[in-house]
Amino acid sequence: MKFRLIYFFYLFCVLTISPFLGGQGGVFAQISINGNIQSDIIFPEADENIGAQGYDETALTNTYIDLNLLSAYVNAGARFEFLKYPLPGFEYDFAGWGVPYLYITGNYKTVKLTVGDFYDQFGSGLILRTYQERSLGIDNALRGGRLVVEPVKGVNIKALGGIQRRYFKHNDGYVLGGDLELNFEQWFEKMQENNTVFMLGGSFVTKHEEDETIPVDVINRLNLPQNVGAFDVRAKLQKGNLGFLIEHAMKINDPSIDNNYIYKNGTAWLFSSSYSKSGMSALLQAKRSDNMNFRSKRSESSTSASFINHLPPFSMQHSYTLAALYPYATQPGGEWAFQGNFAYTFKRNTAIGGKYGTNIKINASHIRSIDKQFVEDYNGSPTSLWGTDGYSSEFFKIGDETYYQDINISIDKRLTSNFKLNLMYMNLLSNEWIIRKHGVDGEMLKANIFAGEGKYKISSKVTLRSEIQYLSTKEDQGDWIFGLIEVSILPYLMFTVSDMYNSGVTGLHYYKALVTFNYKSHLLQAGYGRSREGYDCSGGICRRVPASRGFQIAYNYNF
Repeated sequence: MKFRLIYFFYLFCVLTISPFLGGQGGVFAQISINGNIQSDIIFPEADENIGAQGYDETALTNTYIDLNLLSAYVNAGARFEFLKYPLPGFEYDFAGWGVPYLYITGNYKTVKLTVGDFYDQFGSGLILRTYQERSLGIDNALRGGRLVVEPVKGVNIKALGGIQRRYFKHNDGYVLGGDLELNFEQWFEKMQENNTVFMLGGSFVTKHEEDETIPVDVINRLNLPQNVGAFDVRAKLQKGNLGFLIEHAMKINDPSIDNNYIYKNGTAWLFSSSYSKSGMSALLQAKRSDNMNFRSKRSESSTSASFINHLPPFSMQHSYTLAALYPYATQPGGEWAFQGNFAYTFKRNTAIGGKYGTNIKINASHIRSIDKQFVEDYNGSPTSLWGTDGYSSEFFKIGDETYYQDINISIDKRLTSNFKLNLMYMNLLSNEWIIRKHGVDGEMLKANIFAGEGKYKISSKVTLRSEIQYLSTKEDQGDWIFGLIEVSILPYLMFTVSDMYNSGVTGLHYYKALVTFNYKSHLLQAGYGRSREGYDCSGGICRRVPASRGFQIAYNYNF
């Protein structure tokens, strides 16, 4: 492994402060160490029936080792990643190994300075969110520096800059940004007495990327901006049980492969209101985004690299297998998204609550296109938009296409002191062509999904949990049935068997058998089974997962 110059710089920083480690009153006088080891391994087998391919390697693995040294004034850490022979679906972009994450942070009173790799987010992430999501292969950390200052009470200032990680390399361009938040309740005692929180915030982010040749024809080429700026303003009010958030972001012309190299500005609006009290909660949200792809590399189109920002999906992330079979992926080119959530607990010893109480949750999301009036020269070909403003769009005019709709209700009820039941129904509309370029253009997938989960406490140490799920649809591969049985034996063991069966078209079974061992900070899981080709999604970002079969081991240790 070749250590770059920056690694030696970090090492120099650590050695410089090392004389203070053991000294009384030194910055590392009370040092602590924590970290994590995560290793997922599969011994793959070819399976023509499900489309699982064979591999030359006996074992494939994604392995991560995190180490952090913490003290009162100085923190430092590093991560080692081994993906030289990565899990199925990671091999094309993610293969490699090394130390891609390394940092040192100094803390003194109201000032914090980080040098190295770091993650951060401004507001809701509309113009900046760097984070790691290992299941999706996302790690867009910035390598550079970040300064966080609280000059006076209630004022938080951030300034940061760096180059963005792209797998085991970094993009050539750089990202700079600043953020300011004012927390008014910190200044007025009356607001604190009345349980009122009021925040105003503003952010600015700019990316720099060198010019490149994008030919329009044999003579002309695009004039590409080397600097693209974006700003964000937001306000948050919390008064007792009631809360409001409004946020607006704008990005200046940013031609890229995502938007067919148009020069239209991008915008995003986010509205959210919430109410909660004992036994009840409600949430209403709306979002309008238009041309808000923001990447540090304009010619990159992968969902797992180069994104500077993040657009919240405003759709529920389901935990039941069949409910999560067709997840929604945010369409940053433009969408109107609406979501509402209501939860209520009927008290014990009432007609609906019964002896133990009953909890009901209702969630609904509806996502549509925005109205687009394309330029006159547009002839249906993406290249006819190159170098133009692309289209115009009225703010309040919603487009004709429905992208996604999810209406679901769940009932959670304890029937006896030892038995708990959860029932869920979901009605789904999903435009698979828009979301995943799958299926027939214009065809809408319609599905009804039912799920039942029961948990029975056999003894103080043994619990039995089972699931039965059914998905009914006439589109795609038709109906699905899913069943699961799980036995937990406290405090160490859990046995799980499951099967997902396509009863509509293929008649294929996707079976799994797992044994999980948990001891203190160690978690070890081993099993054998099949995995269906599909999409793994989190936060509106999706990654295609190929079919696979084989023996699997997963190990996790926190120290």
